[in-house]
Amino acid sequence: MAFKPLMLAGTASNVGKSILTTAFCRIFRQDGFAPAPFKAQNMSLNSYATPDGYEIGRAQATQAEAAGIPCHTDMNPVLLKPNGNLSSQVILHGKPIGNQSAYDYFKKEGKDALFEEVKKSFTRLSSQYNPIVMEGAGSVAELNLKDKDIVNMRMAQFANAAVILVADIDRGGVFASVYGSVKLLPEHERKLIKGIIVNKFRGDARLFESGIKILEEITEVPVLGVVPHFRDIDIDEEDSVGLETRHEHAATNKTNVCVIRHPQLSNFTDFKIMEKLEGVQVYYTDDPSQVEQADIIILPGSKNTITDMQVLYDSGLATTIHQAYRAGKKVIGICGGYQMLGEEIHDPFRVESDKGSIKGLGLLPVKTILAQNKQTYQKKFRYRSNDTEVCNGYEIHMGTTEPIGDNQPVNYTKDGNTDGYFLHERCWGTYMHGIFDNPIILKDLFKEHNVTIPDTLHDTYKDAQYDALADWVRQSVDIDKVYNIMQK
Repeated sequence: MAFKPLMLAGTASNVGKSILTTAFCRIFRQDGFAPAPFKAQNMSLNSYATPDGYEIGRAQATQAEAAGIPCHTDMNPVLLKPNGNLSSQVILHGKPIGNQSAYDYFKKEGKDALFEEVKKSFTRLSSQYNPIVMEGAGSVAELNLKDKDIVNMRMAQFANAAVILVADIDRGGVFASVYGSVKLLPEHERKLIKGIIVNKFRGDARLFESGIKILEEITEVPVLGVVPHFRDIDIDEEDSVGLETRHEHAATNKTNVCVIRHPQLSNFTDFKIMEKLEGVQVYYTDDPSQVEQADIIILPGSKNTITDMQVLYDSGLATTIHQAYRAGKKVIGICGGYQMLGEEIHDPFRVESDKGSIKGLGLLPVKTILAQNKQTYQKKFRYRSNDTEVCNGYEIHMGTTEPIGDNQPVNYTKDGNTDGYFLHERCWGTYMHGIFDNPIILKDLFKEHNVTIPDTLHDTYKDAQYDALADWVRQSVDIDKVYNIMQK
């Protein structure tokens, strides 16, 4: 059976579009169809490497995983990675094509050519999968950007999608946001909106029955469901908004893992698995007094390593990290954090800033040279001297890091290369994102801290979470009506 694409559009950012897109990808897969996710344009520092070595938004990789298919750049043809200076790296079809200011990017000129590329990706994807589950961005009613839109209603119109408008009742003002979003659209776009989902409801949903009737009367669009707020289902977040719900302080009677909160922190999903460990407190901070209380300090990835390294010096965090290391704490770096642990970082092509080089923390005898070309790979590897267990991870970085002296790798990749530098158990660095999703590495990290590491495979755990999410949405959304609005 062929379906129209389904688009989850929003009344605003962070209303739950990504999570619901993930849920519908899983639901359609459970029902025997072959779904695939699609988001024309994404802005996020959380990215992922596709099997063929390209870069897309982490949310679309998660959605593809829920759909049971490999991720591909056609699922997210345009990715914007903010640089922190009012500009973003623009990634088209998985490869960087340069940096642009927000002003230049959102000008009308050039957007038509970009939209043509987006349409090509959608057409290729829809020829292989059905249904396509599309995700909008921000609000559908950003009037100042509508003539430059390549991701919301313009894309829905091209795809002839059935649009569900998602609203977040938890933030308040649900009637105004839904009514305004619908009524501000021109008539030809308004006709594409076939349903409304009220998301993140707290309390007894029966109390909102009159609210459903009011919404349907004022918008003339059916409400397909009211989805309760959840806390016990674990799905990777789209971007750094998810950090707002994370711990910011150390805890007593726990093993404290401090992740340094860089201004340009990326791929914080590397540490989500630790948050599920009993007796472990993972917290994100740039407060030196909180860093001092950690048992393990992790420098995470960064979109702009040189700028974030300078912040470590200016804030006093560099001194704090050195003091913690001398006091016997573990200090570990991932990707950009690995570069920061070295002696020097050089930027001869001014990839990240006008600052040509900067001294690192000097804890690892390595130096980094940033390059113009980004390296994006999925990797299988062995951790240190272990010859039996194959681990999984992925790399996304610009530049190479070489040892000063003997090579002491953290990982041995299946393609015959090495990765990272292992000084000793208290200090090492790696380019491998997702490294802690492998139980053997978690066991090694926490072996002195009396933390139990389950042997359950991370993939098995995530699969169960996708099923739980699908069940949660099925209980509160009329799935039969969703299928009806998708009928061609």
